Amino acid sequence: MREKIIEAIEQVRPFLQRDGGDVKFVDYTDDKVVLVELQGHCAGCPHSQATVKDGIEGLLKEMFGDEVAAVEPTNKFEWM
Repeated sequence: MREKIIEAIEQVRPFLQRDGGDVKFVDYTDDKVVLVELQGHCAGCPHSQATVKDGIEGLLKEMFGDEVAAVEPTNKFEWM
């Protein structure tokens, strides 16, 4: 499953890289949670939660259904 998730994330990366950001696969847990690290502009962007939930998580759930419970960033930021 890890390899399939990594391949799927590779499809998203060009869109993030176009805006100066990136995403890196970190882990796939026993609870079916995909952990990712946001990099570049994505790491400090106030829209990063939407990128993770609406973009990456949406794609992975569409592709893999119940095999993906959630996508969570390992680098979380608090926004005012």
